Amino acid sequence: MIMFETIILMMDATIRVSTPLLLACLAGLYSERSGVVDIGLEGKMLGAAFGAGAVAYITANAWLGLLAGISVSVLLSLLHGFASISNRGNQIVSGVAINFLAAGLTALLGQTWFRQGGRTPSLPDGGRFTEIVWPFAEQVRNIPIIGPFYAEVLSGHKILVYVAFLAVPLTWWILFRTRFGLRLRAVGENPAAVDTAGISVVWMRYRAVIACGILCGVAGSYLSIAVGSGFGVNMTAGQGFMALAALIFAKWKPVSAMFTCLLFGFLDAAGTRLQGVEIWLIGEVPLQVFQALPYVLTVVLLAGFIGKAIPPKAAGIPYLKERS
Repeated sequence: MIMFETIILMMDATIRVSTPLLLACLAGLYSERSGVVDIGLEGKMLGAAFGAGAVAYITANAWLGLLAGISVSVLLSLLHGFASISNRGNQIVSGVAINFLAAGLTALLGQTWFRQGGRTPSLPDGGRFTEIVWPFAEQVRNIPIIGPFYAEVLSGHKILVYVAFLAVPLTWWILFRTRFGLRLRAVGENPAAVDTAGISVVWMRYRAVIACGILCGVAGSYLSIAVGSGFGVNMTAGQGFMALAALIFAKWKPVSAMFTCLLFGFLDAAGTRLQGVEIWLIGEVPLQVFQALPYVLTVVLLAGFIGKAIPPKAAGIPYLKERS
C-alpha cells in the first residue's frame, strides 16, 4: 500500500514538473518546424515569469498576470524574429542574446521596482491560479487504485496544467491536419518552393515565432503564478534548455514531445524524492545524476544509438528571396 501511494505521488509530481517543459517544448516545435532555431526559450520563459509575477502582484488577478507574461514572451519572440528573420541574423546568437537580456532585465527591474533582491513580493489572494478539483474527487478517493488515481493524479491541478496537455493534440492537429500546418512544415523543409507558390516565408515564420512566444508565456507564467507565489531570480533554472533537449529527443513531433517531457519530469521528480535515500547495492544516488540524465539521453540519441534525430532541412538557415 505504501508503494502504491508512492507511485501515485510520483505520478502527480511528474505531471506538475513536466508542464512547463511540455509548453516550452511545443513552443520550440512551432519555431523550429518553420526553420527558426530558438535557443531563447529559457529567456522567454524567464521574462514571462517576471511579467506574470509583477502584474499579478499589482492587480491581484492571475489572468491579467498570465496576459502580461504572454505579452512579454511574444515581444521577445518578435525581437528574435526581427533579428533572425527580417535581418537574417545568426539565430543561435539571437537566442543567446535573448537569454542574457531576460536574465539581466528581470533581476534589474525586480530589484528596482520591488526592492526584494530581484524577487517580486508574495502574491495576494487572486494573484495565483488555484487547483481545479474534479467532480466527486473526494467521494471516490478511497476506492482502490482508481480512486487515488482520479483524485490525486487527474484532479487537483492548476488550469495551466490541463492547457499544456490539451495543447498536444491541438498542436498535432494544427501541424498535420490544417493548411497552416502544411505550409509551416514546408517552410521549414524547403522555403524556396513555398515562396515560389506565392506564400510569404517571412510571414509564416513570424507566425511560428509568435506561437512560440505564446506557449513560452504560458510556461513562464505557470512557474510564477501557478506553482510559485511570485517571481524569483533565475527561477526557470535551465528548464528552457531541457525543453530543447526534449524537442530533439522527441524528433520534433508533438506526441513524442509529451512523452519525452513526462520522462524528463519523472527523472526530476525521482531525483527530488530519492535525494538522500540509500538504494540497495548502489548507495545514495546524487541529485545531479538525475539532473544530467535528460541531457545524457539526448546525446545518446544524437550519437545514433537509439535512432536518428533529423531536424527540418532549413532549420537555422536564413531565407534570402531570390531576385529575378
